[in-house]
Amino acid sequence: MKVSWVAGLISAICFLSLLPVPVHALMPGQVLDKVKDAVVVVKTLDARGKAKGQGSGVLLPSGRVATNCHVVEGGASYLVGRGKEFLPATLYAEDGDKDICLLDAKGIKGKPVELGNAAGLKMGDPVYAVGAPRGLKLTLSDGIVAQLRGGLSPLIPTTAAISPGSSGGGLFDGQGRLVGLIAFYMAGGRSLNFAIPVEWIGEVKPGRTPVAEGPGYTEWCRRVMALEEKEYWPGLLDWCRKWTKSEPKNVNAWRNLGFAYGVLNLNNDAIKACLQAIRINSGNADAWTCLGVAYDSLRRYNDAIEAYRHAMRINPQYADEAWYELGTTYLSSGNQRAALLAVRELRRLDPTRADELVKLIVPALAK
Repeated sequence: MKVSWVAGLISAICFLSLLPVPVHALMPGQVLDKVKDAVVVVKTLDARGKAKGQGSGVLLPSGRVATNCHVVEGGASYLVGRGKEFLPATLYAEDGDKDICLLDAKGIKGKPVELGNAAGLKMGDPVYAVGAPRGLKLTLSDGIVAQLRGGLSPLIPTTAAISPGSSGGGLFDGQGRLVGLIAFYMAGGRSLNFAIPVEWIGEVKPGRTPVAEGPGYTEWCRRVMALEEKEYWPGLLDWCRKWTKSEPKNVNAWRNLGFAYGVLNLNNDAIKACLQAIRINSGNADAWTCLGVAYDSLRRYNDAIEAYRHAMRINPQYADEAWYELGTTYLSSGNQRAALLAVRELRRLDPTRADELVKLIVPALAK
């Protein structure tokens, strides 16, 4: 009877693995055709009108050009355009903490981008980086949304390559919609690039908001990711402690501190940090998942399951990560049937993670 039940479960897993996944992404050339009139060159000039720096920018539906603040940093004036046609531009808004600047360039021609949704991206989704390196013709590189080693960042990690001068250019999804601004490159084992999520552009207010004393938000995140890539966990813990001290009301600082404690197996401290993140923003699904991981490590399975389910209730788009963690918790607690149900839910959300969970379940069923 037990053999029959196990065989049935394995057959069900095999069936789930064969379910087709719809793909509607454009070809790379089609993406470039769609966005080529929206990506521009941004030139930064000094007080004497001489070139000081150069990068890329993206024409928004508002008619303004978005770019990185580090592209226009220290400029007295700016030029925006492509080819041989450039127009003077003025700084409309600056948010140094987010590294997003908006420029007004009256009369600029081009077809504005279609805005996408960075929050809806999943690991493995195709993305395309388009910029104008060194002010030359546009370049396109394709890649996927990459997975970080475990911590959290609001920035978008991607394998799509970028060249010098592409900062401020666009990161586009498989439909050619803008999902981020190309921000920086991080050399390391996987040579990842990072983009600022498109949602941040709408949060930038007119006027100038320079970086406050100490690192800006993107710099805090950049260092977190660099330490994760090196797997230097004591350094990550120290950096996250400094972050929470500098920005005690930043939910991501506390959530990353929780991850740092957890990876060092300091799970009670991880729970405290994650609970603090939840006190700051009880609607943060990542913080609840962080809490669930810490509970699971202490074999507090019921608490972990409730935390994961709370994360899914808050943000259904985040359900793929929560279902994966929920499945591993069910498996650890000995509930293989519930773990299989988690595979079924995960299959429609993220087939790759579903396959990973299957690889954990099958050996457990054979025991």
